[in-house]
Amino acid sequence: MSVYKSKLIVVLNIIFKRKQAIFELTTIRIFDIKTRLFSGDVAQLGERGVRNAEVRGSIPLISTTFLQLRKKKNPARVALLSAGDEGGVSMQRSVVVNRKTKETAIKIHLNIDGSGIVDISTGIPFFDHMLTLFAAHGLFDLMIDATGDLEVDPHHTVEDVGLVLGDAFNKSLGDRKGINRYGHAVVPMDDALTSVTADLSNRPFLVYNISGDKGAATDFAILPAREFFRAFATRGGMNLHVNIFYGENEHHMIESVFKAAGKALDKASALNERRKDVPSTKGSL
Repeated sequence: MSVYKSKLIVVLNIIFKRKQAIFELTTIRIFDIKTRLFSGDVAQLGERGVRNAEVRGSIPLISTTFLQLRKKKNPARVALLSAGDEGGVSMQRSVVVNRKTKETAIKIHLNIDGSGIVDISTGIPFFDHMLTLFAAHGLFDLMIDATGDLEVDPHHTVEDVGLVLGDAFNKSLGDRKGINRYGHAVVPMDDALTSVTADLSNRPFLVYNISGDKGAATDFAILPAREFFRAFATRGGMNLHVNIFYGENEHHMIESVFKAAGKALDKASALNERRKDVPSTKGSL
C-alpha cells in the first residue's frame, strides 16, 4: 500500500508542477501583452484608448480579427478593433451599425477611443471631407460605407448617415457611466468662426444658428448640414448647440462646424477618472 501511495504522490507532484509552469507561462504572456500595450507598441489602440482602459481598470483586448486587420493596407481597418456582431460593443467602446432601406444602405464602424483614422465613402465627396474632419479632430476611428439614391437628391444619404452615426455614437457610450458628459469647442476657419456645445444627456435637441454670408456654395451646403446634425443629435441622444458666428465662405463655415463638433464630442465622451457613476444627480441618463 505504501508503494502505491508513493507512486501516487509522485504523479500528483508532476501534475502540480506542470500546472504551475503553465500558469507562470500564461502570467508572463499576459504581463508581456500589458507591457506592450502600455508602452505604445500597439499604436493603433491610441493614447486615449489606453487612458480609458486605465480609468476602467481593464486592458483592451486584441482579437485575432484585429491582428488580421493589421495586415490589410487600409489604415482605418488597421485601427479599429473587431466589434463582433452588428451592434456589438468592444471593451474599447467600438461599435458596428448597419441600416438598409429602399433609399440608402449604410454601414458604420465607430471607435470613440480611437486616434482619428478614417475610411469614408458616401458618394458625396464634400460630405466625405467633412466627416473626415469630424473624426480626425474628435480622435474617432470612423469607417462609413454608404450608398444612396443620389440621382434623386443627396438629402436621403446625408440624413441617413446622421441617423446611423447617431445610433453608433449612442451604442458606443453604453450606460454613459464615467463620461464627462459636457463638451465645448470654438474653431476658426479663415473668415469663419463656429462654436459647438454638446451635452450627452440622452435628451435629443439641436440648436443651429447661422450668421454671415453663404457664398461659394457647394453641393453639400449649410442647410443639408443642419439636417445631418439634427438626425445625428436625435439618434445620438444629445443636446447639440451649433452657432456659426460669422463667415464669408460657406465651405469654411461648414468646415468649422464639423471640426468644432468633433472636438466638443471628444471632450464630452471622454472618461473622467474621478467619476465612477453616471454624470447626473438623477442617477441615470
